[in-house]
Amino acid sequence: MPTFRQHIALAFLNARAFLNLEVGLVSGKEPESGASEGAKTPGKAAVTGTKTSNPGQRNAPQENKKLQRLHRELEDKNRENARLRAQLVAGDYGPLGGGVKPENMIWIFGSGRTGSSWLSNMMGDLKSHVRWNEPYVGELFGTAYYLRAGERMRGRKDFVLGEGYREAWVHSIRNFVLEGANVRFPELGEHGYLAIKEPNGSMGAPLLSEALPESRMILLVRDPRDVVSSGMAAQRKGSWGDQWRANGSSGDSLADTDPDEFARQWANMYAMTLGKAKEAYDAHAGPKAVVRYEDLRTDTLETMQGLYSTLGITVDEGELSRVVEKHAWENIPEKRKGPDKPQRKATPGGWREDLTPEQARIVEELAVSILDEFYPEWSLSEERGTGLDR
Repeated sequence: MPTFRQHIALAFLNARAFLNLEVGLVSGKEPESGASEGAKTPGKAAVTGTKTSNPGQRNAPQENKKLQRLHRELEDKNRENARLRAQLVAGDYGPLGGGVKPENMIWIFGSGRTGSSWLSNMMGDLKSHVRWNEPYVGELFGTAYYLRAGERMRGRKDFVLGEGYREAWVHSIRNFVLEGANVRFPELGEHGYLAIKEPNGSMGAPLLSEALPESRMILLVRDPRDVVSSGMAAQRKGSWGDQWRANGSSGDSLADTDPDEFARQWANMYAMTLGKAKEAYDAHAGPKAVVRYEDLRTDTLETMQGLYSTLGITVDEGELSRVVEKHAWENIPEKRKGPDKPQRKATPGGWREDLTPEQARIVEELAVSILDEFYPEWSLSEERGTGLDR
């Protein structure tokens, strides 16, 4: 990473090169030694800056030597500028000012409505921890790369995320995240941990993992039927999510007009985003852990202890217990939880009361791979695939 001194040096060299060019070569004055007392105003009338006994004549050999020396100095400065610019553009960027370390970043990937707010709030309340709430950096790059650009686009030389230049732009993603983290959380320092809640950026999880392979990762999973049930409740008219939906679209929500289609679209979304998060998790070289919402809800303290043990981070058990107690469902004020609130019911399996058999069947068909891998109890059910696992 170019240091502050290098940034200043680059600015100084740029200014000096400019002065050499504008003052030294155009007016003939030397910035180092200055003009003669007789040359009050720089200009073509004072090419050498030194008067001769014969005003209309110049000392040609002396002037040529000065110009040659100025040319050499300018070339040296240009080379030094080019070297520093190369460092700025493609150098080995590290944390700015010794700030957040990549290995101390903890990504939380998965999907919306999986308990990521609850988990990240608990983590953010621990000492030496800070929470970064949905930077959407994964959405920024993941949507462009995986959804907008097909194979042909990714093969184009001019496409900014083209495969032929992958090493360069993956490095740029790394810089983008690190600099964004350090400018926002300068107080964290190199020994602190940054919990990044990024469920809605999970489409770009493979790219973020590739750019920051030493970072830590949490794959947060929830029964897809409960995810769809929670999403449907949030999108209905009058619910807490209705205001957000209204800002981005017009008309009634599918949750009200066609709940079966809503279930289909949300199940597809969950399968796609969790699929990308799982792809990143499988390939990730750094510390990583899978957390099921159901386990977090059933035994929060034990699940959190296991999570931090797996991630290789030491936390004080008394402090962890305090944080778990503070964020327990029972301790959330009543005005902040309920059917039309973000904290809705926190009941695993609540989909049985919320979804019709047809809606449950739709979700099961589209998210069968998630259920098979993370919910073996469903795989053993005699009513598997019927939408009636009640």
